[in-house]
Amino acid sequence: MHGDYITSFSSSRRAPFLASGTHAPGMSIMCSKVLLAGVVVSLVACGSGSKGGWSGTVTDSAGIAIVKNPTQGVWGSGDAWTVKEELRIGTAEGEAEYQFGELLPPNCIAVASDGQIVVLDGQGRHLKVFTPDGKYQRTIGKAGGGPGELGAARGAVVLMAPGDTVVVSDIGNQRVNLYLLDGTFVRSFPQSFADGIPIRWEVAGDGRIVAQYRRLALPGTSGPVDTMDVIVVRRLDGTVGDTLMRVPSGKSATFSSGGPEFNIFSPEPSWALLGNRVLYAVSDDYRIGIYMAGGQLQRVIEKAFEESPVAAADQQTVKDLLRKAWSDAGATPDVLPQLLARVHFAADYPAFAQFMGGPDGSIWVQQIQAPSELSPEERKGFNLQYDLAAREWDVFDGDGRFLGVVAMPRRFQPVQFIGDKIFGVQRDEEDVQYVVRLGIVKGAATGN
Repeated sequence: MHGDYITSFSSSRRAPFLASGTHAPGMSIMCSKVLLAGVVVSLVACGSGSKGGWSGTVTDSAGIAIVKNPTQGVWGSGDAWTVKEELRIGTAEGEAEYQFGELLPPNCIAVASDGQIVVLDGQGRHLKVFTPDGKYQRTIGKAGGGPGELGAARGAVVLMAPGDTVVVSDIGNQRVNLYLLDGTFVRSFPQSFADGIPIRWEVAGDGRIVAQYRRLALPGTSGPVDTMDVIVVRRLDGTVGDTLMRVPSGKSATFSSGGPEFNIFSPEPSWALLGNRVLYAVSDDYRIGIYMAGGQLQRVIEKAFEESPVAAADQQTVKDLLRKAWSDAGATPDVLPQLLARVHFAADYPAFAQFMGGPDGSIWVQQIQAPSELSPEERKGFNLQYDLAAREWDVFDGDGRFLGVVAMPRRFQPVQFIGDKIFGVQRDEEDVQYVVRLGIVKGAATGN
């Protein structure tokens, strides 16, 4: 893969963010996020909720604004944002059209320009289309390897490209499928594992498809494995556009000749698109960079954070939950000890779980919760990927000022923000999955 613009980054545990290999006095380079080369965007403060009373500081370091936030947000009484459920699609029993086998955030829901909702069911290996008010319309695709069919893999994703073209990364068949909303299959183009495994996709504010690829040691290959992931633009004709960035590969799950290794709470590089801007951070510190076109780091958001060690009791809680989950999935008693021996823990908890771009240029950062804090309901159907993140999300405005905290519903995983709506997946106590749309309710003092 290649392109007109390549930026490489290394990581430093507590370093601020700088781009394009430059250094500011007293600062070192951290890994970075997707940079959308060729798009010129001005950073405009969101302003929602920032009516005064912010007690943080903004300092300049070689032209980069460093925004230091206290633990207390701007929102006061009557200011805070909340979320309210507007729509729920799914059922544990009843019509098959409303049942889902496996919905995997962060790319299992796409929304068309007219509000139609497209849901990718990984287990059913098909797409279901619903009206904006949740009524079933049609099913697109089926299991198989023929034209328009979907292969077996947990890494499939669905995205909505310009013109309401439905894009599905079909990992099982090593290709990308394109459909129309009416169910018409358009074409496929190849996606070879030799070029890397696609591990994350997003749609930029200008409609471009952006994908992150990771190279793994595949059977029959030789030589060292690239420890940097590549983030590229994927064109709908199957060609690869600009290489936007290279970032270090995460270490939460690694692979060796003996099988997978699970490194719980390992620091992970994270990126997200905020329109045509880019957010990037490594989870071992609460420090998020905002990048502009061409790789320029404009702003760094910091929030007070103290490292907290992962207690032995919490490690045991995770292992107990994994033992039960793997046993329920069919792992035999002789295999379970081998799997658990591959579970390791970082010394400290991360500073955050993930972040996303929200309405009005806001930035949403999900907090971490200790395993011992899981409710009895959350322990049922425990999912390692989702259940170690908290319901609470820190919300910042577009200038990086901490506004306050919004609590999501229990066991709800957001997939994408569209305006003041949040589309995501929620699981009940029996692990039945639902597509849920939440509305963001802004406090009287902050709503416009």
